[in-house]
Amino acid sequence: MSKTTPTAASIAVLPWIAGFLKPYSGKVAAAIVFLLIGSLAWLGLGQGVRLLVDEGFVTGNSARLNQLTLLVLAITLIASVAVFLRFYFMSWLGERVSADIRNTVYQHMLKLSPAFYSETRTGEVISRFTADTTLLQSVVGSSLSMALRSGVTAIGGLLMMAFTSFKLTALVFIAVPMVLLPIFILGKKVRRLARDSQDRLADIGAHVDQSLHEIHTVQSYGHEAADEQVFRNKIEQVIAAARGRIFYRALLIGSVMLLSIGAITLVGYVGALDVIKGSVSPGQLTAFLFYAVMVAGGVATISEVIGEVQRAAGAAERLIELSQMPVAISAPAKPHHLPARVSGSLRFDAVAFAYPQAPEQPVLSGLNLQIKAGERIALVGPSGAGKSTLFQLLQRFYDVSRGQIYLDDIALPQLSPQVLRAQFALVPQDAVIFADSVTENVRYGKPEASLEQVKAACIAARADEFIGQFAQGYDTQLGERGVRLSGGQKQRIAIARAILADRPILLLDEATSALDAASEHAVKQALELAMQNRTTLIIAHRLSTVITADRILVLEKGQLIASGSHIELLQSCPLYRELAELQLLA
Repeated sequence: MSKTTPTAASIAVLPWIAGFLKPYSGKVAAAIVFLLIGSLAWLGLGQGVRLLVDEGFVTGNSARLNQLTLLVLAITLIASVAVFLRFYFMSWLGERVSADIRNTVYQHMLKLSPAFYSETRTGEVISRFTADTTLLQSVVGSSLSMALRSGVTAIGGLLMMAFTSFKLTALVFIAVPMVLLPIFILGKKVRRLARDSQDRLADIGAHVDQSLHEIHTVQSYGHEAADEQVFRNKIEQVIAAARGRIFYRALLIGSVMLLSIGAITLVGYVGALDVIKGSVSPGQLTAFLFYAVMVAGGVATISEVIGEVQRAAGAAERLIELSQMPVAISAPAKPHHLPARVSGSLRFDAVAFAYPQAPEQPVLSGLNLQIKAGERIALVGPSGAGKSTLFQLLQRFYDVSRGQIYLDDIALPQLSPQVLRAQFALVPQDAVIFADSVTENVRYGKPEASLEQVKAACIAARADEFIGQFAQGYDTQLGERGVRLSGGQKQRIAIARAILADRPILLLDEATSALDAASEHAVKQALELAMQNRTTLIIAHRLSTVITADRILVLEKGQLIASGSHIELLQSCPLYRELAELQLLA
């Protein structure tokens, strides 16, 4: 997927995420303010501890001890309230940014052409869309907040350490480079392995998506055991990728903890010698160690969180790649406008086409064709002749390699793809049924249609009779890919959808292939009504479907080799005569 996009290293992750945070700058500012208040409160707590030791414990002044205890409790309360507000705002931002990223990526995914999805597994795209955005949500809402808080605490703690004892702080700074070294070295390793782990996880999503969507085929061929083994192998690949990431992340955390606590212990030893000498008070050493522990804890938290941040960086790179995937079919800068009433005339001028994934294999070559408004055209020919490709090009799911296609004398690339496709109603060979109610499946062709219009379309498509047998009628949920319907019922729902859409051009791709003889007769009556006063292109093998066409076009190897009526072609076209004998009459 990444072959056609910028390399991961060239993608700026932080500016991309910052772009999603920008609309909520007020809440970001509030989170930062409360983060600073909380951190400063915890830093102030160290001074309260110093005063408790020097002016309370050492002097034995109980009144002063009471005052200082109340001060420490007040500082703790302020810090706790600040933590609550920081956590609330950061968690909200995590949820909001994750939702906005999902909206942005999904919006872009809907613009990508079928060519993209023919080369990319849907399960991998879904993994990026769900798992990666969830990881980003966790990091923005929690891990990033912890990293910022720990960073502020560590810097503030170092300053307060310097204020308490410059000598001991200088010793700490000698140890700082040793603590930071594993963060820089191992952090890059964790990020690379995290991305690899996410990629392996996407492979699992693709396999599950494929096997469950085609569960009937899987079970029909007894392929469960083989699929289980493939799944196990992919799981082991995930574990193998995660093992390296976990090892280096654990090594990073352990190294930072060892170096930071070791440094504090040694510096504390030097400070204890200074207390014995009398050059440092017990309260000062206590405060210094308090800040040192805060700094060590902050650094340890950063080292722990950095693994999550690196994982999120890898996830963000994958999402950026998806959101920046080039849109092959784009709208022109200044699209032309179709007339208020589209007649539906079509013209192919020297059209040649080859699919992007196989440019050396032309599907159409030098096709010239004129289709009048309201004309009924049948397309026949052997498999691979280019019939279905014509439908794809008409709806501009692909652009022609050479030549041009015109709708009402306007070249298709001069129209907005959305406007162009709104002129076609398609009934495909394999009817597409969504996991929704009957009403919403039919209404898919015209979302604003009323229930009465939906029912009228179903009656015209001869679908009302079987819909009425459902307990919930038009509210019946049809299940994943219409699992509750037979092949013929699915086809009639798809035809009702096309009838309801009421568009100038009707595309029928083997629209009656899944119907028995009785159903075909009923649906053909419905299609007769649907085809009136609109341009119709029919791909069919059945003789009864094509003989009523105004013209029959015979395609072979991407070229138009004959055109005429059924009788004319039987006499003049050997290929058509052969098809009539072998397929049309079958």
